[in-house]
Amino acid sequence: MPIQRIIQPADGLPVKIYTDDIDPQALTQLSHVARLPIIHHHVAAMPDVHVGIGATVGAVIPTKGAIIPAAVGVDIGCGMVATRLSLRAEQLPDNLRPLRQVIEAAVPVGFDMHSEGHGAPASTLRALSGGLERIVKKHPGLLKMQRNADTTWARQLGTLGGGNHFIELCLDEQQDVWLMLHSGSRGIGNIIGRYFIELARKDMGQHLANLPDRDLAYLREGAQHFDDYVEALHWAQDYAMTNRREMLRLILQVLTRQLPPFTVTREAINCHHNYVAIEQHFGEELFITRKGAIRAGAGELGIIPGSMGAKSYIVRGKGEADSFCSCSHGAGRRMSRGQAKKKFDQQDLIAQTAGVECRKDSGVLDEIPAAYKDIDAVMAQQSDLVEIVHTLKQVVCVKG
Repeated sequence: MPIQRIIQPADGLPVKIYTDDIDPQALTQLSHVARLPIIHHHVAAMPDVHVGIGATVGAVIPTKGAIIPAAVGVDIGCGMVATRLSLRAEQLPDNLRPLRQVIEAAVPVGFDMHSEGHGAPASTLRALSGGLERIVKKHPGLLKMQRNADTTWARQLGTLGGGNHFIELCLDEQQDVWLMLHSGSRGIGNIIGRYFIELARKDMGQHLANLPDRDLAYLREGAQHFDDYVEALHWAQDYAMTNRREMLRLILQVLTRQLPPFTVTREAINCHHNYVAIEQHFGEELFITRKGAIRAGAGELGIIPGSMGAKSYIVRGKGEADSFCSCSHGAGRRMSRGQAKKKFDQQDLIAQTAGVECRKDSGVLDEIPAAYKDIDAVMAQQSDLVEIVHTLKQVVCVKG
């Protein structure tokens, strides 16, 4: 389905929107972004677009010579990884709860973390440590933002976190088993994000008052802290990618002991959906911020998850220019976490996750499927952006 709506702020560039399901507050946020002098050509909004902090989630923001730290957000490098196994549905046990329990035992969730040195190989920790030390040497205030931050980042490598992060065992349309998970840069990414958001506000000084939203403060190339932010941003994105890779390794290890012998039959697809990349679009080299969007270049594989009771998709990008070669990162929230908790109860959650081995207690009520947009509608609205390669339905879901 092509672009559904184009808005043109009076003093800004166009916003091209791939859905007709968008609330007024999200439209306002998109207009604010499009009015910034650093935007190039237009802003794109994906079908899962919804209100965020400063900028909407589900936005693709092309900037020339500058980056907006708050548009990237504080879960830098958050994204998905999925891989197909040589197992069939009939090879899974009838009772899936033990599988969920061994996964939860192998991968700490919520605020839990590994004991020292158990989340990743020592060589991986050393490689990441060197980059972080260079960043902290220039910005010692980073590690003062959270207690024990100097050791917590290593213990959180290979951990899930909470919120909308998850681990799932899924079945595709051929009844093949897939392992899929969603997580990001954990506490250290949050620290880096908050630290540079505040620096961007300080660096803009009196010009901050001219912005439509103070959360849209940006760092320009050549400014005091721009290069430091780019270095920290790339480090956090690498950390997030490594975090997903290490969780995948830990889960495969425990599944090997619980299931019939199997191999990995498709190399893991590991993609960010909160990040910045340098790309060529519309004749210019740009910083492309995908805030709740994945890259969907021609032929590139990506992952679009639904909610904890809905289908997910492995997709192949079509390289659509107006979307900056992007597509949605999921279904997108229809209501806030607070609204979901007020509207639904535990019985609603049980009914909406029927057939899925998962937590069904009030602690995950804010993740109830009805709090999200209809993933089928979202997929229909981006048929110009991606083609569906596999359709996945979860049978086990681990939440933080």
